[in-house]
Amino acid sequence: MKNYIFSFLFIGFLFNSIDVTAQTNNTVSEKKALEKPYNPNDNAQQKIDALVKQAKKEKKNVILQAGGNWCSWCLLFNDFIKTNTKVKKELNSNFLYYHLNFSKENKNESVFKKYAPNGDKLGYPFFIILNSNGKVLKVQESGSLEEGKGYNEAKVLNFLKSVKP
Repeated sequence: MKNYIFSFLFIGFLFNSIDVTAQTNNTVSEKKALEKPYNPNDNAQQKIDALVKQAKKEKKNVILQAGGNWCSWCLLFNDFIKTNTKVKKELNSNFLYYHLNFSKENKNESVFKKYAPNGDKLGYPFFIILNSNGKVLKVQESGSLEEGKGYNEAKVLNFLKSVKP
């Protein structure tokens, strides 16, 4: 009887392990399929300065999406803004966008200290909105924009409308 119970438990454990492994591999393969927009080799301050100059000419604000290619939620948000028609239109009309890298290769410490000294408490991604003079208008966490395993269109649009020029 003990052997029967042990065998039953072992088989249950084995099936559960296979399911967890499949879920993990699924998440990894989904992450690999998404574009990797963060560049640890960028001179982030130089890129931001150029965007601010361009924003002034175009009368737009700048959004810095802080995160890294290691962050699945960061990659999901990048995919969301590129595939959601309404969000993409709002962004293109009112904002310039930059993926501000934070990774072991380049933590961009001086940039984060300048624009979001407490940003590390927010989780990733988080957003830094700059006006066309380079002044920080808002630092926004992303958790409130999520829904299920992705992002909510209405919440993201409301956020963008709250910080548009």
